[in-house]
Amino acid sequence: MTSDSKPDGIPAATIIIFRNAPSGGPPEVLMTIRSKGMAFAGGMAVFPGGRVDPADFALGEQVAATHGLTTDEAAHQIAAVRETLEETGLALGLAGEIDAPRAAAARIMLERTGALAPVLEEFGWRLDLGQITPFARWLPKNERIPRVYDTRFYLANLGTGEVEVSIDHAENTHLFWTSAQGALEAAERDAIKLIFPTRRNLERLALFASYEEARAQAEAIPVRTIIPQVDTSGEQPMLRIMADAGYPITAELLENVARG
Repeated sequence: MTSDSKPDGIPAATIIIFRNAPSGGPPEVLMTIRSKGMAFAGGMAVFPGGRVDPADFALGEQVAATHGLTTDEAAHQIAAVRETLEETGLALGLAGEIDAPRAAAARIMLERTGALAPVLEEFGWRLDLGQITPFARWLPKNERIPRVYDTRFYLANLGTGEVEVSIDHAENTHLFWTSAQGALEAAERDAIKLIFPTRRNLERLALFASYEEARAQAEAIPVRTIIPQVDTSGEQPMLRIMADAGYPITAELLENVARG
């Protein structure tokens, strides 16, 4: 399937946001707990993101050539930028006169308009999509789940990360910074719950000692659509993904898998 072919799932995008750990050690990533009433991944810990809206495609069509992207890819990156501002208050993938008060005002305007283009015009900002790096694409179309998303994952870096984040009070109940390994350990304690793609991505992120390492691997491994497959060839059914996409763990017992 090419990047511009008709999708088999609802187009979605998310950014894995890195920051340097305040006390040293492995980098931290920003995660959110989705409201339990959400139709998809309710109550689960995920990375900020959401579906690609028609306005994202409209803006993507205008700017794709400038950024050397297809319209489809530009729309996904724009959606990732928009959802990050909407869900966390962070202005990533944007350039111009940006500070905390202006980001807060832009977020309020975005909540009212639902589109990024008028926010860019109002604040004199421009897209800086070089700040985000394609990392993965997941499409669980062969699983029996009620809502299938075709989700593209991106990486971005806050560096020292001395910024405030806050929830949107609509889709999420809690935002928190954690190392990838810390999130996996929290899931083992049942402190948080993870769906299959999030768990696999955290395991991959736990390989890296820095954002730079993560970005280097992302740039070295072409993004291919990961379509999990149910494998019944063994004693117990497994859910598997391809073995050459950069993930250290590629299978999980089907009975243990949490889905959307």
